[in-house]
Amino acid sequence: MLEVHNLTRKFFGLTAVNEVSTHFEAGRISAIIGPNGAGKTTFFNLIAGALRPTSGRILLKGQDVTGLPPDHMARLGVARTFQATSLFDNATVLDNLIVGHRLRTRSGLLDALLKTRRLQAEERTCREKARAALDFVGLAHVENRIAADISQEERKRVAFAMALTTEPDLLLLDEPAGGVNPEETMGLADLIRKLAHHGKTVCLIEHKMDMIMQLAHKIVVLNNGTKIAEGTPEEVRANPVVIEAYLGAENGADHAAA
Repeated sequence: MLEVHNLTRKFFGLTAVNEVSTHFEAGRISAIIGPNGAGKTTFFNLIAGALRPTSGRILLKGQDVTGLPPDHMARLGVARTFQATSLFDNATVLDNLIVGHRLRTRSGLLDALLKTRRLQAEERTCREKARAALDFVGLAHVENRIAADISQEERKRVAFAMALTTEPDLLLLDEPAGGVNPEETMGLADLIRKLAHHGKTVCLIEHKMDMIMQLAHKIVVLNNGTKIAEGTPEEVRANPVVIEAYLGAENGADHAAA
């Protein structure tokens, strides 16, 4: 699904991502882990098109997409969520999602002024896609709620639904379980598995190691912008370099014994 080759990004002499090469298989769940400042979010921003790489290549389904802007990447099937879920808080949940599917519509200003059949048909489609996405993430019952009134966990699920309305193949989830309790974390992990079961390729950044070790098929570990390890959860948690740099000796020993 996605390949990156020697991906590098520098900011005024500081190397945030340093010649990282990896790949993410279609329909699988991959994770990017590492300490704060390791370059994880910058790596996501490069893939999503929010940043241009200083050097290196990004291939999506075999197509070179290096340096394409975010709207192009979204149309090619890459969706991104963020650590903090930004919604139109004074609008309903459903209206927030309708905005997302506009990426796939073709009507313009003239259609809006003339209220053309194309506009009306696309508005119906947007509403249907939004409701389908809400149903998928288990939030059909909140579609008419004002976004400001829903819980943090529900906001996380709405972020998933917003990504789904763009009809993505690859979802980049930045700390999808941040700020929620353990029970809610388990529910979000189940939702991520559901995404993969329905053919979506998922890559996530997350600090909750128990969740990652149970969820990911593959883990990439970054430290100071450099890839220091890559492999299955079993391989990563037993890697002495990863234990020293991130997991900590005690944590690594606990995982190895698990």
